[in-house]
Amino acid sequence: MSLASMTGFARAQGASGPYAWAWELKSVNAKGLDLRLRLPPGWDAVEAPARTALSKALARGTVSATLTIDRANTTPAVRVNEEVLAALVDTAKKAASRFGVAPPSLDSLLGMKGVFEVTDAEENAGERQAAEQAIVQGFEEALKELAAARAREGDALKRILSDRISEIEKLSAAADTNPARKPEAIRAKLSEQVKALLATGEKFDADRLHQEAMLLAAKADIREELDRLTTHVAAVRKLLKDGGPVGRKLDFLAQELNRESNTLCAKANDVSLTATGLELKAAVDQFREQVQNLE
Repeated sequence: MSLASMTGFARAQGASGPYAWAWELKSVNAKGLDLRLRLPPGWDAVEAPARTALSKALARGTVSATLTIDRANTTPAVRVNEEVLAALVDTAKKAASRFGVAPPSLDSLLGMKGVFEVTDAEENAGERQAAEQAIVQGFEEALKELAAARAREGDALKRILSDRISEIEKLSAAADTNPARKPEAIRAKLSEQVKALLATGEKFDADRLHQEAMLLAAKADIREELDRLTTHVAAVRKLLKDGGPVGRKLDFLAQELNRESNTLCAKANDVSLTATGLELKAAVDQFREQVQNLE
């Protein structure tokens, strides 16, 4: 299986009877899977099948889906609310008689709110049902296009992540072969530190100093961190090869890589090893940043 990004865009449109419709889908990063629908009033029937289709097509991401519908070839029905008009006429006559003014014209009364009612023509039940089915099918088509867009970006992310993990592997090997890690280099450095302490004239137990120095050398050993880095790199390569919705697993491994690189830097007993550790940490940060985009 291929990798997929969580970001993408898709659009689908069509027509059914007098209804012309269009879907617009946008997908962004998220911890889980969420669908945010914007539907025209009265079209809630398409929500349930749309959510079902989404759960089958994608594993993670927030998808914003907007549906627009235009109904063509419909003549609005215009109706005069005679009850409201009669009440207005009666009220106007009483007011004119009471205040000695001319009653308002019919044109004025017809312009009052609530006298005219404009409603859409009644819908045909069969046409409406056919339109709902077509709109759901259109949503599924848009989902396929969205998934394809996410897959294309996933391929690009796979190449980037492969480069980053190769860099992490290379820097781990450089840390492993760093001259400062050789036993003779560690021994020489500790010997110099012990001699410097003895040269101060203070009374030190040479044997005790030697034991403490060896203990510090053991604590500074990064063999365990290097072994874990090697294991994590192998696990990342396998996930990249297998593909599928592996974003969460890769994010966990990125956290583990970050932990080991931090420990390596903390244990480094030489400037050159510290520099390699900082480069390693930077590569891990770049890897983790890109992983956040994966499904």
